[in-house]
Amino acid sequence: QVQLVESGGGLVQAGDSLRLSCAASGRTFSSYAMGWFRQAPGKEREFVSAINWSGSSTYYADSVKGRFFISRDNAKNTVSLQMNSLKPDDTAVYYCAAVRTYLGGSQLQTESRYDYWGQGTQVTVSS
Repeated sequence: QVQLVESGGGLVQAGDSLRLSCAASGRTFSSYAMGWFRQAPGKEREFVSAINWSGSSTYYADSVKGRFFISRDNAKNTVSLQMNSLKPDDTAVYYCAAVRTYLGGSQLQTESRYDYWGQGTQVTVSS
């Protein structure tokens, strides 16, 4: 069982930066690939970014590529999402997710692949 707790959300202006963090419980964090998803009001939850167990492979949605950067610290059981040049369209609840796998690739962009989810953190970007 893995428990995930996100933090770092807030209200910012367009063009600002924000850093989300996700703290995971348990002693096997390095066995998990991690992902970030988001859900805007009235929309389905969508993939944002993912990172494999070691941090050697990262994945991004086209909408955030070049602006968002995912990283992880296996010693601290944390995964972070650095969000730069934020846009109003980035407004959403952001969720951290985990799946126990050493594999990578497109599967990490699939919501149903993940077994554990955080409660979400709100990010609001004003224009």
